Amino acid sequence: MKHRLRTSIAALAAAVLVLGAFAGCTPAAPTGTTSGAKSGGEMSFYIVEPAYIDPYNTQESEGTQVEQALFDSLTRVDPLDPSKLGPGAADSWTANADATVFTFKLNPKGMFSDGTPVTAQDFVYAWTRIVNPATLNTLTKKAEASGIAYHLAFVQGYDDLVGGKATTLTGVKAVDTLTFEVTLSKAFADFPFVVAHPALAPVPQKLVEAGVDSSGTVVPFGEMPVGNGPFKMAEPWKHNQFIKIVRNDKYAGAKPLLDSVLFKIYKDSEAAYTDFVAGNLDFTPIGTGKIKSAIASYGTSKTGYTVDPGTQVTLGAENATYYLIPNQNDPVMKIAGVRKAISLAINRQAICDIVFEGTREPADNIIPPGIAGYEKGVWGDTKYDVTAAKAALAEAGYPEGKGADGKALTIKLSFNSGGGHEAIMELVQSDLKAIGITAVFDSAEFAVYLKQLDAGTFQLARLGWIADYPICDNFLYPLFQSKSGDNKSKYNNPAVDKALDDARKIVDTATRIKAYQAVNKTIAADNAVLPMMFYKHTRVGSKRLHNFVYDAQGLGDFATVWVD
Repeated sequence: MKHRLRTSIAALAAAVLVLGAFAGCTPAAPTGTTSGAKSGGEMSFYIVEPAYIDPYNTQESEGTQVEQALFDSLTRVDPLDPSKLGPGAADSWTANADATVFTFKLNPKGMFSDGTPVTAQDFVYAWTRIVNPATLNTLTKKAEASGIAYHLAFVQGYDDLVGGKATTLTGVKAVDTLTFEVTLSKAFADFPFVVAHPALAPVPQKLVEAGVDSSGTVVPFGEMPVGNGPFKMAEPWKHNQFIKIVRNDKYAGAKPLLDSVLFKIYKDSEAAYTDFVAGNLDFTPIGTGKIKSAIASYGTSKTGYTVDPGTQVTLGAENATYYLIPNQNDPVMKIAGVRKAISLAINRQAICDIVFEGTREPADNIIPPGIAGYEKGVWGDTKYDVTAAKAALAEAGYPEGKGADGKALTIKLSFNSGGGHEAIMELVQSDLKAIGITAVFDSAEFAVYLKQLDAGTFQLARLGWIADYPICDNFLYPLFQSKSGDNKSKYNNPAVDKALDDARKIVDTATRIKAYQAVNKTIAADNAVLPMMFYKHTRVGSKRLHNFVYDAQGLGDFATVWVD
């Protein structure tokens, strides 16, 4: 399972916000075989068992894959060009001069799949439900705080509601039926990209609280969510089996060509790929060690993201970064020269070639190439230079890997087990040995591993970053702001904190990006983390699919695909 949590290893796309009048514009249609498109038919799609498909806590890729087809948020990132932000449930939006108040005008034709009109109050209710820790999980009927409330941390009143001092989110307001106003506690010019997040969609309060009718039987909203998106649930979620969605004929936008999508639930991707080869599945991850053979059999997507007959393997950049985290509260890792030496010692290209059959790219930045603000080679110590690594280690007080006491430098290298990281860490271990550092493995199951990161009980650990929304800020602020919970390295630079806050306030897009680029250079010079690789897709679609886009966010665009 690929999580959409901030502590994940998957990827979302990136983009730049054009701030000003914020007039919505329709994204360009994905390129592909649109001529001769046919209506009807069903597409099958691999997922593992989701955690949630209810927007209030849609926190990982599998549930989000389903939820984003059922719901429209206020705005929408173009699947093939994440620099374009277009309308979703909102037709247009404006911001005040200092980017603290945003006003969204809803599509007057918008409605839920049961025919109920979508109103601004539905957004007020939905967002309050996400932030309120007393919200009832409709599946368990128990109060359960959402794991994605942090998306709305910019909104005025967030702290009071999360802290139990209030029962309302004061920064959201239904000015009238179709006008939704959001007031932020601090300026944040990129906010319209935040509200494109699939989970920040409207929900109908009545059905959330009373349940949904399914053929005469009332089921919990979490089993059969009713949304305002291009598809609707065909029946309640069949746990560990499948989730089926069908075309929503009440959708306000262009109607999907497909009759339905069947999300087939698997326990592992190897079994799914076997099913795909047998003709029983339309889209899946490629089996381990089978990327080159899949390319030979099915052809490579021309864009890296769009599947058509004969060009079926998607290898597009996912705009996510795999990196190592030096714990800067550790006596060894807090030494800048040690961090520099480790970074220079690692042969990133060899890892990409040996472990990933050349389908990943060495990282030379914490910000991936698809993010507006990426600059090639800015993190200079990501180059492979054994001589320079040895020199840096010596300057740090460990010539040939030995301290002043003559003892060899040994570090603990931590990673989560079962995720394929062992092969990567073996190569890192070998590279560090070449400059005199002994790396000892420390692995744990993912849930336990995350607790270790939170507790700071590690020296050097691995993680990957999935952007919550496609903006440069989402790679810099969460990972390096000193008080951020996602700053696992405990990096603390007051100048960086101030620069990040200042960048958020800049309304002009080009100026804002330059500000982020400047602070990124400071972080790079400190080797606050050690970027390793940029992720890429390794998925394949069947020859039945036409114009199916699996975007850099790792989401399928089911609204435009058609099948033979």
